[in-house]
Amino acid sequence: MQDRKLVMKRWCGVMEWLDRLGYLTAGFSLLVLGMLIFAHAWYVFMTKAGSSGLLPSGLKLLNDLLLVIILLELFRTVIRFLQTEVLDLEPYLAVGIIACTRRVLTASAELSHLPNMTETQFYQYLMDVGLNVAVIMVLVVGVFLVRKRPAQALPVSP
Repeated sequence: MQDRKLVMKRWCGVMEWLDRLGYLTAGFSLLVLGMLIFAHAWYVFMTKAGSSGLLPSGLKLLNDLLLVIILLELFRTVIRFLQTEVLDLEPYLAVGIIACTRRVLTASAELSHLPNMTETQFYQYLMDVGLNVAVIMVLVVGVFLVRKRPAQALPVSP
């Protein structure tokens, strides 16, 4: 019976090590991907701003930069988890807010480039933007509630 507990403890240790390794590699990947997208977004902006216009290029750059912020927020969340072993809810709410904001900007950019817009397309745009704004408001209330809840003591490990 004692041998069985020892074997289980070793396997749990190996699995915890693999879990940490998975978080480390995922976090590093988020950081590298964010840096690559950042560099590529600015390169595309610099090369296309003159030919395709400043507004479309600027909106594309803004969209890409918001994606980079999402990736960095997720990267920071991974680091915080590795340091504290506690997953916090607020960064995920922030990512949701940024993602919905990206969608509103993308929808607006798509709308501005339509030469002839039908009434149906306009109402679809309004529904899309309205839904994303509603989600943003719900997430902002979620952030408010998370910040107002009483702080919980972290579990102390022996």
